[in-house]
Amino acid sequence: MHQNHTHSASQTGPETRGATLHKASQYDFHTRLMGLGVNQANSRMIAQMANIKAGDKVLDVGCGSGNLTLTAKRYAGRSGSVYGIDASPEMIDVARKKAKGMSTDVVFDVALIEKLPFEDSKFDVVISRLVLHHLPDDLKQQALAEIFRVLKPGGTIFLADFQTPANPIVARLISLFIGHPAMMQSKVSSLTPMLAEAGFDHLTAGQTQSMFMGFASGNKPKDR
Repeated sequence: MHQNHTHSASQTGPETRGATLHKASQYDFHTRLMGLGVNQANSRMIAQMANIKAGDKVLDVGCGSGNLTLTAKRYAGRSGSVYGIDASPEMIDVARKKAKGMSTDVVFDVALIEKLPFEDSKFDVVISRLVLHHLPDDLKQQALAEIFRVLKPGGTIFLADFQTPANPIVARLISLFIGHPAMMQSKVSSLTPMLAEAGFDHLTAGQTQSMFMGFASGNKPKDR
């Protein structure tokens, strides 16, 4: 699922030191198997845990082929607005086709998580799934600072990423299925100090209902 990527500047996307995933059709095949498709169980779980409500303005950073983004629109409703950004033009092309097929007004654009093309204090909720492990730590911190900037005071950040299961046999089996070495050493709760450094408060972290995925979340203080 995560094996086709590049860290370099190329003709297929903006320059970034993070990994950029390509081959969107292969990506979608694997995500469907994992229940990460549009309105499938994992996508619904993330939208619910992020507490996306009708009327919210939502940003999905590193949206891939748009599955979680399109699910978020279901929760934000007609009165809400939802955006997805990704460094891969191939992924954005697929996401736009999905949005068109669903006759939904979700906006997808090619952009970097560490350089968000939005004004300050625009969004109520920023979500991200299986993205942060692709970034080196300094780029993670830069990305979190950008998310802090575009969130409204009181807004929510919700990050879901690999969380190695405590059972080593289960961890190994899942790692083989996912095909990504980060699975064996990943711990999304390690993002909590980075969230604090970026300025977020009301920090929480833990396991999701998925055996391979944890979460870290926080809020932008209301006085910021």
